[in-house]
Amino acid sequence: MDVENADYLVSTDPRRLDVAFLCRSLNATYWAHGRSREVIEESIRHSLCFGLYRKETDEQIGFARVVTDQATFSWVCDVLIDERHRGRGLGKWLMSCVVAHPFVKNTTSMLGTRDAHGLYERYGYRRSKGMRRPRDEPAPEQSHPASGVVS
Repeated sequence: MDVENADYLVSTDPRRLDVAFLCRSLNATYWAHGRSREVIEESIRHSLCFGLYRKETDEQIGFARVVTDQATFSWVCDVLIDERHRGRGLGKWLMSCVVAHPFVKNTTSMLGTRDAHGLYERYGYRRSKGMRRPRDEPAPEQSHPASGVVS
C-alpha cells in the first residue's frame, strides 16, 4: 500500500525500509533503547510496517509497526517521526494511514504510550489498564514447567 501527498509517501513495502535509520531512531526512544539490530530486523519481518519517506529524496523520516492477525487484533508500536520533521502533522498522517489499512481497520487495536495519549485518542484509542509480561522476565511456567515440557 502506498499513500502520498505533495511531499511525502507512506509505504508498507518492507524493501524500502532503512534499517540503519530505524536502529538509530528506535534506540533514541524510551521504549526501544538498547534494542539490537537483530531484534529490530526480526520484528520487521513479522510485522506490517509503515515507512514514511520524503518523496524528493526517498529518505525515510518516519515509521510505525503493527503486529496483527489481520482479522481480530492488532498492536500498533514503534511509531516515530524524525525530530527534524516533527510539527508538520506527519505523525497524524502516518497514524491515519495505519488505522485505515485493511489489515488494521476492522481489528481491536491496542498500543502503549507514555506521552502521546492525545494523538492516539484522535484515532479512536481509549486509555485502559492492561497486563503485560516484559520481554526480559520469563513466565513462571516457562522457568519451572511442571511437566518438564513446554509446548
